[in-house]
Amino acid sequence: MLRPKLFTTIKNYSKADFLSDLSSGVIVGVVALPLAIAFAIASGVTPEKGLITAIIAGFIISFLGGSRVQIGGPTGAFVVIVYSIIQEFGLNGLIIATVMAGIILVIMGFARFGAVIKFIPHPVIVGFTSGIALIIFSSQIKDIFGLSMQEVPSEFFEKWYAYGHHFTSINYYALGIALLSLLIIILWQKVSRKIPGSLIALVVSTLIVSIFGLPVETIGSRFGDLPTSIPEPSLSGFDLATIKKLIEPATTIALLAAIESLLSAVVADGMIGGKHRSNMELIAQGVANIVTPLFGGIPATGAIARTVTNIKNGGKTPVAGMIHAIVLLLILLFVGNLAKLIPLATLAAILVVVSYNMSEWRTFKALLKNPKSDVIVLLTTFGLTVVFDLTIAIEIGMLLSVFLFMRRMAMVTNVGVVTREFKEDEEDVIDPMAINRKDVPKDVEVYEINGPFFFGAVDKFKEAVKTLEAPPKIRIIRMRNVPAIDSTGLHVLEDLLMESKEEGTKLIFSGVHAQPLMAFEQSGFLKKVGEENVFANIDQALVRARDILKS
Repeated sequence: MLRPKLFTTIKNYSKADFLSDLSSGVIVGVVALPLAIAFAIASGVTPEKGLITAIIAGFIISFLGGSRVQIGGPTGAFVVIVYSIIQEFGLNGLIIATVMAGIILVIMGFARFGAVIKFIPHPVIVGFTSGIALIIFSSQIKDIFGLSMQEVPSEFFEKWYAYGHHFTSINYYALGIALLSLLIIILWQKVSRKIPGSLIALVVSTLIVSIFGLPVETIGSRFGDLPTSIPEPSLSGFDLATIKKLIEPATTIALLAAIESLLSAVVADGMIGGKHRSNMELIAQGVANIVTPLFGGIPATGAIARTVTNIKNGGKTPVAGMIHAIVLLLILLFVGNLAKLIPLATLAAILVVVSYNMSEWRTFKALLKNPKSDVIVLLTTFGLTVVFDLTIAIEIGMLLSVFLFMRRMAMVTNVGVVTREFKEDEEDVIDPMAINRKDVPKDVEVYEINGPFFFGAVDKFKEAVKTLEAPPKIRIIRMRNVPAIDSTGLHVLEDLLMESKEEGTKLIFSGVHAQPLMAFEQSGFLKKVGEENVFANIDQALVRARDILKS
């Protein structure tokens, strides 16, 4: 349905909803402030461009978006690609590329590509996300240590060589401020989760540097006075030759925006028990990325961390996201001048925490134990992102995944829910192991997966699991027709295991073949689910189910 969630939620909008949205919007606006500035500087543009992006794109994404609680703005995912575009094509090239990306996103939305984006394999996403995290971390070394160097090379290995060459110029005041900021961000979580540690670190470090006059580089010393208003829209240099050169980076921006926004929307769905409109979300992201650069902004997408903050603080509808944008606008207009006092070492510390959270190192480590094909995709995407280029990494990573997927999917995957009332077609070949020939206890539900369980089948599986309103006491996942499983399939089963534990549902597997069983063992999933809950056939699984019900 191509209809913004705002138009749906506003019908029964109450005063209580508004107060919840107002409270959450103010908090998220404050949370977004240091991140918007930090992402802008890391991307190679001036700080106010990050605020402009959070204001304009944040408002449009909430107003037109397909999610109730999505918060839009600049994110860490764009830092690498934005920096590389500015280095090669300048700020005007970035503006044109972002507008082009917005157009691509709008086309994707109207072409109903929202569901297709969900099929992007887990190793590809983890590979380039971890790669981006490493690049963001490496780009902050100069400001953390306060190194005296004019330009930081864009290439990964050249960057670290330059750091080593200039390491004798370390500024211990800057290092102290960075370490203090990191300490505050980490420890503040134990004090309060309502007010972000990054904001406390920013305020404390700015006061210390200003009061004691520490020789630390600030936003003002590097960028001068910041504008305290939204500039008038403008667009120049939009010619055919430039468009041809920017097609690849624009496509990369569009893909990143689509992936990030829909991932964020899916996470939000899981937290609020809702369902976003993926195609409408893509259109909203597209419009935001067409309009925002006209005012000097940078690419924007759905921000998972800010979206989760919105949910945890009571955000009910897209109004919360619109209020978050208005709060940032008021900050820009009335206290924007104070931003010039912020130490760059503090912003670097904030980005180090962001890169750590982005790295998904535990997931990365777990994926290395999965099938070799997925490890190849993971390492290839990660290596290309770090050493070469994000655009190439996504292209090659997707291509590898498609070929692996085509090779594995020899049969059409079908996921069905089979219960006690399930009746198989009488014209089918008689199957002595059919579930309708078995005595399934009342509080037991059986799910059967037919075909290789790879990323293309994950969405079907999730939909099948959600068809039952009340969770059963025991859920049997029947895998007799699953010859192979990849990391995305394992990832979904792990999520299902966690959800089942929260619901008080016991998970049992039956008919697990050699390859899936080996994947279970290598990834550690077998230990989590318990070897006593994995069986060769449905009869043994049902016996186990009865034993559990009796106990």
